[in-house]
Amino acid sequence: MPNNRTEWAKRVPEFLVEAETLLAKTEECLSHLQLISNDKDAIDCLLSTLLKLASKADALALAAVSEFSLHIHGLLNHAQHHMDLHDEALAALKDCLTLIAWQLELIDQKTGQLSLDESEQTTLIEAFAFQVGQQHFQPAVNSRPFTLISYMERQA
Repeated sequence: MPNNRTEWAKRVPEFLVEAETLLAKTEECLSHLQLISNDKDAIDCLLSTLLKLASKADALALAAVSEFSLHIHGLLNHAQHHMDLHDEALAALKDCLTLIAWQLELIDQKTGQLSLDESEQTTLIEAFAFQVGQQHFQPAVNSRPFTLISYMERQA
């Protein structure tokens, strides 16, 4: 994790480029799933890519992106073992991935702030959870609720 604002500011553009690449990969995997439902390789690709994105975001204290990615990962991981990923589930997953892309564009590269209404994250997670058969979605026990914490606050 970067130790100061200058180091963070140097790393964030690199992160954004890498995050774009990871999101492009998730789009490819999702497109593959739309053609071949429940393809294990495509699901595994999505899962590993979401974990990488969450890890990279967490390293820069971008909690909203990291936690949202982890929630999507958890739902997808559970779903692959319990049901077929039908068109509505894939559409809900696509909506979640689209929001991540928007979040990345809205990150203030100087402060690390991401001003967003967390209700949209919650709504999309609940919609995806419903589509994959988890009507009463509960975040993982060790996950944190969606929170907006700036990098500088996290360093304190």
